[in-house]
Amino acid sequence: MKIRSKFRANAMPCIALLAALVTAFFVPPDREYLNYYDLKTLSCLFAVLAVVGALRDMEVFSAISRRMVHAFSTVRGVCTALVVITMLGSMLLTNDTALLTFLPLGWFALSSTGQEKHAALLFVLQNCAANLCGMITPFGNPQNLYLFSYYGIPTGKFFSVMLPPFILSAVLILLCCLIFPRERLTVPEVCAAVDVRRAAAYMGLFCLAVAMVLRLIPYAFGLAVIVLVLFVLDLHALKTVDWGLLITFVAFFTFSGNMARIEPVRELFARLLSHGAMLVSALTSQIISNVPAAILLSRFTQDACGLLVGVNIGGVGTLVASLAGLITFREYTRHVPGGGKRFAALFSVVGFAFLAILLTVMSLLN
Repeated sequence: MKIRSKFRANAMPCIALLAALVTAFFVPPDREYLNYYDLKTLSCLFAVLAVVGALRDMEVFSAISRRMVHAFSTVRGVCTALVVITMLGSMLLTNDTALLTFLPLGWFALSSTGQEKHAALLFVLQNCAANLCGMITPFGNPQNLYLFSYYGIPTGKFFSVMLPPFILSAVLILLCCLIFPRERLTVPEVCAAVDVRRAAAYMGLFCLAVAMVLRLIPYAFGLAVIVLVLFVLDLHALKTVDWGLLITFVAFFTFSGNMARIEPVRELFARLLSHGAMLVSALTSQIISNVPAAILLSRFTQDACGLLVGVNIGGVGTLVASLAGLITFREYTRHVPGGGKRFAALFSVVGFAFLAILLTVMSLLN
C-alpha cells in the first residue's frame, strides 16, 4: 500500500524514468547523451520553483488571495475571483504552483460557507485557468521554458504567437464563471502577517529568475545568486523544490533524445508532423502529457510556433494532458474521496470542449 501510494504521488517522474530506461535498451548510453540535456531550461525552472517556494513559505500568495476573496459576497463573485487569481498566478508562478497555492484556498472559501457543491466546477475552471493562461509567459508553463530556450524564440515573437489563444482561453473561462449562482455568502476573514522586508527580497529574486528566462542575464549567474541567497534566508525552499518535475524533465530529455536516434521513430513523427505541428502536439499531449510531448516533438520539427501553441492548448482534455490536471484531481479527491468518477467526467467534458474550440479557432487563424 505504501509503494502504491508513493507511486500515485509521483506517477509522472516514475513513468518518465521508466520511459527513459526502455529507450536506453535500444540506444545504449554513450557520449551523445550529454547533448540531450538543456541546462538553461533546468536552471531556470529550478530558480523559478525555488523562489516561488520561498514566497509560499511566507504565505504571501495566500494572504493576498484571501483579502481579494473577502471583498466578494456571492458564490459567483468568490469563484470568479479565485479563477482570476489562478489565471494571474499561473502567469508568474508556473501553472502547477498556482494550483497548489489556490486550489486549497478555493476549497476553504466554499467549505467554510457550506457551498462545497460548487467545488468540482471551480476546480475544473481553476485547472483550465492555470493551464491555458500560463501560456502567455515563457515561465508560466514548464513546456514554455523548454521551447523558449530550445528554439531561441525572440521574446516579442513569443508573446505575439501566444496572445490569440490566451485571449480566447481567458474569455471562455470567464464566460463559464457565469454558471455559478449569485447566492450571497460570507467569507470568513483570516489574518495573515507577512514579513514585508523578506517578501521584498524574494520578489527581487523572482525578478532575477525572470531575467534569466528572458535571457537578460547569464543563467549561471542568476542561479548562483538565487541559490546563495535562499541558502542563507530560506533553506527549506531549496529542499522543497519540486524535484519530481525536474526529474521528469531530465528523464524525458533522455527519452526524447533516444527516440530521435531511432530511425523508424524519426520517419513516423516526420510523417505525422507534416500534417501540422499544432494538431499533432495537442493530440499527443492527451496521451503522454504536454511537457514530454514538447520535448519529444521538438526533435522532429522546426515549426516552433505550431508546437508551442499545440502543447499549451493540449494541456486541457484528459486528466493526463498535463501534470496540472493530475494535481487538480488529487486535490479534489483528497477533499471528496468518493467523487473521483463524477469529477473526472466533468473534467473531461469541459476540457475537451475547450480543446475543440481552441483547435478550431487557431486552425482558422493559421
